Amino acid sequence: MKRLFAAIAATLALATTTLNAQVDQLTPKREFRGAWLHIVGNTTMRNMTTQQIQDWFTSTLDTLQAAGCNAIVFQVRPQADAFFESSLEPWTRFLTGTQGKAPKPYWDPLAFVIEESHKRGMELHAWLNPYRVTSNDKEVLTKDHLYYKNPGIFKRYGKQLYFDPGEPAAREHTIKVIADIVKRYDVDAIHFDDYFYPYPEGNKDFPDDASFKKYGAKDGFTPDQKNDWRRHNTEVLIRDINKAIKEIKPWVRFGISPFGIHRNLKDDPSGSRTNGLSNYDQLFADVPGWANKGYIDYMAPQLYWEIGHPRADYDVLINWWNDSNFKGHLYIGQSISSLNKPDLQDSTTTQLGTKMRMVRERDGVHGNIWWPGWSIPKNVNGICDSLTVKYQKALSLIPAYTDIDAIAPDPVSIIGSDLEEIIWYAQRTDDVMQEPHFYVVYRFDENEDIDISDPKHIVAITKENGYRPAEGTNRYRYVVTVVDHCWNESAPSEPMRLKSPMDMSPLPVPEVQQSFLSSLVL
Repeated sequence: MKRLFAAIAATLALATTTLNAQVDQLTPKREFRGAWLHIVGNTTMRNMTTQQIQDWFTSTLDTLQAAGCNAIVFQVRPQADAFFESSLEPWTRFLTGTQGKAPKPYWDPLAFVIEESHKRGMELHAWLNPYRVTSNDKEVLTKDHLYYKNPGIFKRYGKQLYFDPGEPAAREHTIKVIADIVKRYDVDAIHFDDYFYPYPEGNKDFPDDASFKKYGAKDGFTPDQKNDWRRHNTEVLIRDINKAIKEIKPWVRFGISPFGIHRNLKDDPSGSRTNGLSNYDQLFADVPGWANKGYIDYMAPQLYWEIGHPRADYDVLINWWNDSNFKGHLYIGQSISSLNKPDLQDSTTTQLGTKMRMVRERDGVHGNIWWPGWSIPKNVNGICDSLTVKYQKALSLIPAYTDIDAIAPDPVSIIGSDLEEIIWYAQRTDDVMQEPHFYVVYRFDENEDIDISDPKHIVAITKENGYRPAEGTNRYRYVVTVVDHCWNESAPSEPMRLKSPMDMSPLPVPEVQQSFLSSLVL
């Protein structure tokens, strides 16, 4: 009997080891793990105090950090308005209930969320809508809105009001808004989703005949090329936004999350085997074209359908985007609400595992963005549990944006410890691209090889110059690396451990670093 129990125990141990190995293999060191946090349509914040809103945000960020997310895609301009302090557009109504009304007591939500995200080792991507002004015909615009100053650059389509993308003044205004954000805020990226020209309202055409007549021929288009002209208008906006961003802060990225179908095979021999609305043909946005021209740094197509969908199969679409080999990073927009669909091979489980495996087995895919991010703290379809316990259990670095900058920063210069904390300092640099963005702390057991390629050893991604281990013991060794704004990683520091009470003498500082150390003393 004892032999039987021993055999069973050995089998279980082997199974557990195998499962853990499989999970480890499914958690790459570098992977984009974003979460969309939208504010459009929110009706609760107007009835909350500033403290309640801030507590809600920080609680959400805590959960997203625990679930392994490393980027927050935060909506700051849903409808030609501002979820931040702006002299160009009014305060959004989704904060106070009234457009143009500042929060009281005053605070700046964007500045707050940037600081809180960075505290947790997560990036902040500022998410804007370029063209939408209202969601229905009952909304009241504040009296000093741009619409009343220059109504000719706006068009009403269905029940909504939009900027006219064909009007140069409309594009120029949006560029000014984005340039203002990049100048004044420590954002890591600017982000657009799928709303360019409006989604079609039945058979109604967007009413831009006047602007096409005014500018079409000047832009080089004939009367039968209106759709090409529309795509040109959107491309000019994207090109000029990227130029403005990079001139201000060259490390700030520009990303687009398009509708999941670029073109259908029936309309283009290079299109996907799908049969749905086309981002290229109906929304007049050639997102892959922008990527290949270097106007954007990443794409995150919204593949919100299930595997096996008759008109937009997730399997078909992830392979199409991966195999097309477009420039820049490719992330997959994942719908949390669709994760209750049964797996086609095992009806007792959902499609999440298969979708995650598809993402991680494809060399051209670099991560996911979860929609909506607010569903993660609510654990909709078990998503928080799945990410925390399995799929995003180990921390992960964002893939390096080597097309912008491929130079690794210098390693930390001075490193030491006391009874409770590991402490380090970065080397000075005059190159803004090599400035420290985050520090990565790795932990190893006494007899383990130092191998920073294994993400299970990452215990912190931090802005701070120190790390206080929760375990409070000196049996572990730690190394620290520097990552710059484009996520290039330095070489690791020398291993260190917390000091024991018997060893409180200061660590020796190399002579070459003494001058740097003395410069830190006021």
